[in-house]
Amino acid sequence: MALETQATQDFIPIKDIENGIVVLKDGSLRSIIMASSLNFALKGDEERNSIIFQFQNFLNSLDFSIQLFIQSRRLDIRPYLTLIEQQHKEQVNDLMRIQTQEYIEFVRNFTENTNIMTKNFFVVIPYTPPILQGKNVSANFNLLARKNENPNKERDEKDIFEENRTQIEQRVSVVEQGLTRCGVRTVVLGTEEVVELFYKMFNPGETEKPIQVT
Repeated sequence: MALETQATQDFIPIKDIENGIVVLKDGSLRSIIMASSLNFALKGDEERNSIIFQFQNFLNSLDFSIQLFIQSRRLDIRPYLTLIEQQHKEQVNDLMRIQTQEYIEFVRNFTENTNIMTKNFFVVIPYTPPILQGKNVSANFNLLARKNENPNKERDEKDIFEENRTQIEQRVSVVEQGLTRCGVRTVVLGTEEVVELFYKMFNPGETEKPIQVT
């Protein structure tokens, strides 16, 4: 008997990514915020206590769950070395050429012998439309799908998405304001950044450049 094979996409719960919002196969949404880090060790006692107090208030103010996600990856130094090597070729001063070459070798040897890691911090914000919050999620989702197939439906899928998008963006705003009070800088990932993030997660063996947020 021949074995049935399934595509990799069958095991990924993502249905679509639109305007930076992840739409899961069960109809729920996810928005992702990239957050800066804080060097807590360099803060004074009073400033530390203030940050902890603000973060505590932020968590207590939420009436929905969030997920804190830290991505650790080995630093890819190759783009930087390529830039320095280009500058080395353009040097007209012999002494500067020698020093640049020595610097390139130093950086290359150092990174090869030292496991330098880079960390990115993310906050995942969920939103589940009310119709999906009942006990029978699949039945409700199928009912919604049948309604969408009706040519006389009052709202199409785009209208429903825009309404749900408004709800999740309100949650995103609450999280951004709370983190800002703690001294953390935030930026909401767009579609390209979200795709890149998931690509790196599902392809951990490939070395890619860090996420660039404009």
